[in-house]
Amino acid sequence: MDESENLLSAEAELLPLNLQVTPALFRAYQRCTWIIINETGRSQHSIMEEMVRDFLIKYGC
Repeated sequence: MDESENLLSAEAELLPLNLQVTPALFRAYQRCTWIIINETGRSQHSIMEEMVRDFLIKYGC
């Protein structure tokens, strides 16, 4: 279990974040997360949190 999964398990509440993307981006994201889950055993929530964290860091938020 990595640090982000530890943070997730410590959180009592997760809030939904809805994104509107094209069908092609949606399929690519689904395919990519499926691959990561199967290769690493990480949870889908962990991958989602990493994606949002990386986006925020990239734009200095």
